[in-house]
Amino acid sequence: MRAEIENIVDEIKQAITLLRRHLDWDQALKRLDYLNMRAEDSSLWDDPQEAQKMMRERQSLDDGINAVKTITQALHDNIELIQMGEEEDDQSIITDAEDAIRALRGEVKARQIETLLSGEADGNDTYLEVHAGAGGTESQDWASMLLRMYTRWAERRGFKVEVLEVHDGEEAGIKSATIHVKGANAYGWMKTESGVHRLVRISPYDSNARRHTSFASIWVYPVIDDSIEVAVSESDVRIDTYRASGAGGQHVNTTDSAVRITHIATGIVVACQAERSQHKNRAKAWEMLRSRLYEDELKKREAVANASEASKTDIGWGHQIRSYVLQPYQLVKDLRTGVESTSPSDVLDGELDEFMEAALSNRIEGGAGQVIEDLA
Repeated sequence: MRAEIENIVDEIKQAITLLRRHLDWDQALKRLDYLNMRAEDSSLWDDPQEAQKMMRERQSLDDGINAVKTITQALHDNIELIQMGEEEDDQSIITDAEDAIRALRGEVKARQIETLLSGEADGNDTYLEVHAGAGGTESQDWASMLLRMYTRWAERRGFKVEVLEVHDGEEAGIKSATIHVKGANAYGWMKTESGVHRLVRISPYDSNARRHTSFASIWVYPVIDDSIEVAVSESDVRIDTYRASGAGGQHVNTTDSAVRITHIATGIVVACQAERSQHKNRAKAWEMLRSRLYEDELKKREAVANASEASKTDIGWGHQIRSYVLQPYQLVKDLRTGVESTSPSDVLDGELDEFMEAALSNRIEGGAGQVIEDLA
């Protein structure tokens, strides 16, 4: 076996060992057996909420265990194929098996990334807010570009995106927007995107074609389910209704159906105009507020608020997490991890996985993050 392939095999074996350790392999097998047995018991569904929780745990364990078994078996099979090809002097068998091992390395890397999504709310759906910074039309156009970028990223992953609120700019772009991203580990993937994003380009709105710098902030917080209780009363908030703006339904601009809720103690503001019914918008806004308050508490407990703290401050110099330069050169650079791309058009079209993976690794202490770097 060639040295290159031997090194990749060693990397994959090391990753398998760490994946098994992450799962606590022997205990995971016992727990899955127990959950499979409980799934056959009809009385489990006497408590639907608990049953759903157990089924989610069962699915997660089953996915993790099967992935390790599949990777282990595939590695074993392809090592045997290489040995057989060498014995029979059949280069085609060797080449096919080596290609399969290289591909397996990518699968292991993806599975390692998934192990980083083990936070309390990482598996949940997520809300994402975008807010234009100072600078009028320039920043508002930049905010709309970011909204499109995250929508495209979500669509690439097969996630569903629901627009909850859009505040249009005076001439172009948006002042702010909120979307609901629905999909497995949506919050886990997107949580590191909170912060200020900086754009440098020749302005399409400047008749003198001068270079402009624009800022917009992103705020990501998880959708919370019924099992998570966040106490907040009507006396803690101010509720305003207003006429929705932007594209919507036939009646979206004819009634004060949009709802904005301000949490007085924290200053947190949420808004929803997705529905024609004020009642439905109010219910969704309450849900969003509880999620924001929960996310605030989650960040404190996790003690990893560095990225999100930036987005709570001024939207400008000194607080950005990523720069997007379109002129005089082409470069997107994450200022936390150093990850770069010389194709801003691809990044703005939703190719964000490399940035998200590096940011996730950067937030995890210990060996898991290092393995990601080793496999990259």
